[in-house]
Amino acid sequence: MAKVVAFNGSPRKDGNTSILIGHIFAELETEGITTELVQVGKKKIRGCTACMKCFEKKDGHCVFDDDIVNTCIDKMVDADGVILGSPVYFLDVTAEMKGLIDRAGFVSMANGGLYRRRVGMAVAAVRRSGGSRTIDTLLHFLLAGGMVVPGFPVIGVGREIGDVNRDEEGIGRARDAGKNMAWLIKTMEKAKES
Repeated sequence: MAKVVAFNGSPRKDGNTSILIGHIFAELETEGITTELVQVGKKKIRGCTACMKCFEKKDGHCVFDDDIVNTCIDKMVDADGVILGSPVYFLDVTAEMKGLIDRAGFVSMANGGLYRRRVGMAVAAVRRSGGSRTIDTLLHFLLAGGMVVPGFPVIGVGREIGDVNRDEEGIGRARDAGKNMAWLIKTMEKAKES
């Protein structure tokens, strides 16, 4: 059975980023795709030190094993689709999300492209500005990893928890993202079978 894992970079576990991801999940689940949400916001995630140990070891993991990054890497490897979501913090992703994508991305490169041909989607919750830059940061990880992004990324507008539900266009984009991801995952599964 196909599976999509989402990584929520927001420190608000049930905030606007999570709400947007939930709308994507609803569409995926309607199509019979299993979903999992991993909360990375508020976790202590160290940044990449460019120590190059992942290139020496080539074991699919970061040498630093005192946070959730290696668990997240394993979940990305095992999934058919990956969603990265972050609220906008000072015009970009949260520090936790940046630490995750820097280290997971470096490990992927060191091991020949661990996430290649997965379906990826970027999600940003924004109050006023920085949404495009945040999406850009998330897309760089997905595309540099060889993932396929089926359509427009998701940006939802809202400040207080739940405000994003009033952004009809943002919710519509989230639903479209779920439908597009489901279609592409199923299409790729059929291609593997033939």
